[in-house]
Amino acid sequence: MTPSLRIPHRYRVMILLYFLMLITYLDRTTISLVGLRIKNTFHLSNTEFGWVLSAFVLAYALFEIPAGLMGDRLGQRKVLLRIVMWWSIFTALTGAVTGLTSLIAIRFLFGMGEAGAYPNSCGVISRWMPKSESSRGMSFLGMGAPTGAAIAPLIVVSIASAYGWRAPFFFNGILGLIWVLICWLWFRNNPGEMKSISTAEKELIEQNRNFDTHRQDFPWKQVLKNPMIWALFTSYFCVQWANYFFVAWMPNYLQEGKKFTEQQMKITTPFIYSAGIVSAFLFGIITDTVIKSKGRSAGRKIISIVLFGIMSIAIFISILAINHVLIIISFVVGSFCLVSIVLNCFSTCIDIGGNRVSTLTGAMNFCGQIGAFLMSMCFGKIVDITHSFESPQYLMLGLLIVGGLCWLKVDASKRVILKPEMGLSQQFMAT
Repeated sequence: MTPSLRIPHRYRVMILLYFLMLITYLDRTTISLVGLRIKNTFHLSNTEFGWVLSAFVLAYALFEIPAGLMGDRLGQRKVLLRIVMWWSIFTALTGAVTGLTSLIAIRFLFGMGEAGAYPNSCGVISRWMPKSESSRGMSFLGMGAPTGAAIAPLIVVSIASAYGWRAPFFFNGILGLIWVLICWLWFRNNPGEMKSISTAEKELIEQNRNFDTHRQDFPWKQVLKNPMIWALFTSYFCVQWANYFFVAWMPNYLQEGKKFTEQQMKITTPFIYSAGIVSAFLFGIITDTVIKSKGRSAGRKIISIVLFGIMSIAIFISILAINHVLIIISFVVGSFCLVSIVLNCFSTCIDIGGNRVSTLTGAMNFCGQIGAFLMSMCFGKIVDITHSFESPQYLMLGLLIVGGLCWLKVDASKRVILKPEMGLSQQFMAT
């Protein structure tokens, strides 16, 4: 009976990635949860706090592609160890800042460290999951992020209330270092390097995964001349603009824009983020079903276009709403749609990225984080100019509509990173 109850190694690896994403978003949302306290401590305006948030995102965007390239060249294990160790140190140092200048500098260095976490996690999925289970792998990844965001208010606000706003950053740094130790002792890049994996599981993965062992340079010209890639990247730019509102500005928006108390925000925020956990869990099941029914190309299109449409309606309602319950419901729906859209974008990169998934997802995430950077800069500035927290929301609404329309050009059945032995004439026949 015991062997049948053992969790397959590939799912243990996905659990490791789940906790990686959980810690990532716990770290990332901490500054927004204690943002009002930080603003009061250093007497920051919304524009100055936007500079702090944007410092992280700018560094994160600039180092996404290099970190993805490193993962494809050196192996994801080595790069993920470097990433989490670096960001854990600078997360802790955030609690030691003395003013606006040091806060911006530390958050920039924190962003440098965290860059590449998603691309290299997708690279791990391409190595460890059969093609038929890649969406399921993305579900593990996707559940970790909103779980971290959901539990963050309960942990961070409680610690900050008891010990001050600096203490949560020290706590998060220790958590990251624990993950580094576990990864270093147990995880390996490939199934064949894992001593206790069964021969049957090893063969199942290696014979059916998206990753192949052929080494090749990333075909930048081929990729950047492809209109489909630009449609995918533009869509991700739009959704990351919205994502960074939820991650960085939503707690302030609820308190200052919608007049929630800190306690109401603490209770409301986990509820909103929890919708993302449900979305990520259902993503693999629903996506696999839709793709089997409609095909990979139509399936991915339908999922993204429908979710972008629903999210646009939810955000529009939240802008007009005064009632707190209606605002919460709108954000719950928005959070649900957001997570599955993000996962669908990354899953598409796994579909079309061959053995350069980390680099392709790094390039896509670079475009997305430019959207997040601009959002973090513009949101506070627009609020200060218009004296309204609703004004920047209309810009986000317009971008969500654009993001959905971009998916009319995306075809996840066309592999754009080809195996070396394949000719260019086979590009649009590759699946």
